Amino acid sequence: MLPRWTQQIILADSILGNSAKIEVMQTVRMDKWLWAARFFKTRALASRACELGRIRSGAIEAKPARDVRVGDLLHIKTEGGEFEVEVLVLSEVRGPAAAAQALYRETDASRQRREELVAAQRALRQIEGAQPAGRPSKRDRREINRFRGRV
Repeated sequence: MLPRWTQQIILADSILGNSAKIEVMQTVRMDKWLWAARFFKTRALASRACELGRIRSGAIEAKPARDVRVGDLLHIKTEGGEFEVEVLVLSEVRGPAAAAQALYRETDASRQRREELVAAQRALRQIEGAQPAGRPSKRDRREINRFRGRV
């Protein structure tokens, strides 16, 4: 049986091929890992999310300088939704999207919640599509008044 860090390098290398170099690390700053995993566009945004309490490591609110280790379970709130992910590989380098997705594994419950949210948003858009786009015209207003029994 290989050590866990060797397994991580082999896993990352098999997913990414030779296009990305991953260094063996024990810990990485929370804001750097979130940026490298492409949850946030800049490190400053990742740091700000930590300060606002949108990132939790286990049950603890994470600070930007908190160390992330392999196997940590993170709860991340972004504009794209809420994610619950397990850290698989550590990286301080922001790479392509395929490399970023190899850094973590989203839990099944998290994925299901996000899919339900997307379905609810689609249903809401269909309902909103039936409503008029802007202010009612004079003719529409007269019809509304007749419908309400005002005229």
